[in-house]
Amino acid sequence: MLNYTIRRLVMAVPTVIIISLLIFLLLDLAPGDPTAQLPLTIPNEVREEIRLALGLGEPVMVRYVRWLQMMVVNEPLHALASVTGWENLRPDGQRILSWQSRSPVGDIIAQRIPQTLWVVGMGYLFGILIALPIGIISAYKQYSWFDQIGTFISMVGFSVPVFFTGVVLILVFSVWLGWFPSMYDTTLRVTDWDSFMRQVRQMVLPVSVLALFNAAQISRFMRASMLDNLNQDYVRTARAKGLRENTVVMVHVLRNSMIPVVTVIALGVPAVFSGAIITETIFRVNGLGALLINAIYASDIPMVQTLTFIFAVLIVLFNLIADVIYGILDPRIRYD
Repeated sequence: MLNYTIRRLVMAVPTVIIISLLIFLLLDLAPGDPTAQLPLTIPNEVREEIRLALGLGEPVMVRYVRWLQMMVVNEPLHALASVTGWENLRPDGQRILSWQSRSPVGDIIAQRIPQTLWVVGMGYLFGILIALPIGIISAYKQYSWFDQIGTFISMVGFSVPVFFTGVVLILVFSVWLGWFPSMYDTTLRVTDWDSFMRQVRQMVLPVSVLALFNAAQISRFMRASMLDNLNQDYVRTARAKGLRENTVVMVHVLRNSMIPVVTVIALGVPAVFSGAIITETIFRVNGLGALLINAIYASDIPMVQTLTFIFAVLIVLFNLIADVIYGILDPRIRYD
């Protein structure tokens, strides 16, 4: 397993490089001007000097190599120095600057990540915790009233768009009942019990919307995978050997059924970091999803390039993690 993991990590390097090149070239061809947000009274000569100062006058491959070097060296070292306080780690080289705010892209992303993890991350986590037991019980008690209700709720949660669910929850619980705020206050800082409760109250609606959508999808995969394994020969053999039903279902069947579900869960984790654009827009959460959509509207190419590259790296990484978990869940899977 260790050799396989090392080989996959080595193979991931050229994959990430090719992805970064495609991202850079495609977005470099997109229309966008770093001086578009400046006042119209600024002369064209000054605008051209600004473009040259940002390196836009150099060949595209030179700009790509410089951007990649800043992306994989300068920005991670700045982030590590900020976290650890080791200022000697900060490189002297240039950083990736946002065309919209003229601030380092890494600093802006670091400010938005906590909001995304609080809301989108908790929504995904609760979705998994809800979906797994529902899928297991629905498969074990197929066609029961629990299975029928679970199937109905899953179909509704997966079919109804999140913007409709969010608006309905706001209308019911914020406007009519007044239980929860309709807008997320990103300036709130948790310092005591009262501020913690305010944080929990403002998270309830967006987390519920995302948890319902994620649970609907994952529970259907869990149920289908459990049904495939409940009728296998090894299950009948385990029951014939006198094993308890809880052991048969929760150890043998569940372990094999988790393999396809792990794929769905692992590939959904990068979406947590990319943010839920629609949900963040509805509840005014200043997360990475809102940051990406605002950068697209403002033609902030460096911000879009950086966020897209980070999402691509996370997808490659969690694909590897899913493959490693396969070998842990099923001893028959061997990579070496």
